[in-house]
Amino acid sequence: MIRFFYNMAPNPMKVALFLEEAGLDYEPVPIDTKKAEQHTDAFRAINPNAKLPAIIDGDTVVFDSNAILLYLAEKTGAFLPPDGQRGALLSWLMFVATGVGPYSGQAVHFRNFAPERVPYAIKRYDFEARRHWRIVDDRLARGPYMLGETYGIVDMAVWGWGSRLTYMLGDDDIMRQFPNLERLMKEIDARPAAQRAMAIKERHAFKQEFDEEAMRALYPQIFAPDPA
Repeated sequence: MIRFFYNMAPNPMKVALFLEEAGLDYEPVPIDTKKAEQHTDAFRAINPNAKLPAIIDGDTVVFDSNAILLYLAEKTGAFLPPDGQRGALLSWLMFVATGVGPYSGQAVHFRNFAPERVPYAIKRYDFEARRHWRIVDDRLARGPYMLGETYGIVDMAVWGWGSRLTYMLGDDDIMRQFPNLERLMKEIDARPAAQRAMAIKERHAFKQEFDEEAMRALYPQIFAPDPA
């Protein structure tokens, strides 16, 4: 059985979607990041970067959501594109990992969680997040899925972040700007596996309060001394 270390953030939800789509037997293990559970020695032994998600599959440990998606897809032979598209698979999977996710995460951080308002940072990350999502939308204009006619792990990676887009960019009308992305999101949201993935939140109660304990756990740099 696969042990799946998770919370309800975008990256773990990508993996939850794959696990449900593939019908894999797994044990969800909640890690409450607002309680600093990601910083325990036990979890750092699994992921030294203290981030979610991570999985343990027998003797194999895999962390980073897109690495997990690729590992599970190759292990099962499911949700991979047809032969000849591996280059596109890797390119778009890494595009989500290195661009869509980080810029979207920084956009929401500087807009909603930074201890001081930094206009330049807000503008930069909002611009870059929107630019990356425009590239995704343009790609989806060419076919139903990120790799054409085949639903797969790149679409799951996009879905994980796309479900939070309105909140991350502080724009209730954002999906009107990305109609192809909106189409994909609605399609995946309607899949039974996606509904089961989202229902995982009912299995465990995560801390909801964004108090000082949560801030110290998630953003320790705020409380660190200034560099000399």
